[in-house]
Amino acid sequence: MNIKVREAVIDDYDIVTKIMNQVQQMHVEWRPDVYRPNHDLISIVAFKEAILSNTFYVAEIEEKVVGILGIMFIHIETPSHITRDILFVDSMAVDEPYRGLGVGHAFFDKIKEISRQKKCDGIELQVNAKNKKAYEMYSNYGFTEKSITMEFK
Repeated sequence: MNIKVREAVIDDYDIVTKIMNQVQQMHVEWRPDVYRPNHDLISIVAFKEAILSNTFYVAEIEEKVVGILGIMFIHIETPSHITRDILFVDSMAVDEPYRGLGVGHAFFDKIKEISRQKKCDGIELQVNAKNKKAYEMYSNYGFTEKSITMEFK
């Protein structure tokens, strides 16, 4: 199956929000005390800014957008940390019917390529503790736990 990862364009906005809403719905089901149902997870203005800053990508199969990827670049320079430049995966999601077909791996190949081009020191992401499938995929791709966020209610 040929999966193409490309920079997002403004015409992708509707499908991007549809895919983002699928993930948000999972979060709402897992933690309704934390996440709210929202059908405007990224405004058109924020989407345009991400496009202009080359930090939003989509995956296509047969010219149909089936996944989304948002990244950020973080410069860490504090007295307690070694100075590092990190590519942070802010959002990554695949349209439900296309999960398990290799779209995530295509995104990771793109992430590694961008990280090399930008001379980043590392790649980081966060995953919801309930999202076992995503955790397994990230682990299989070589990600390891760096920190764990805990809460007390």
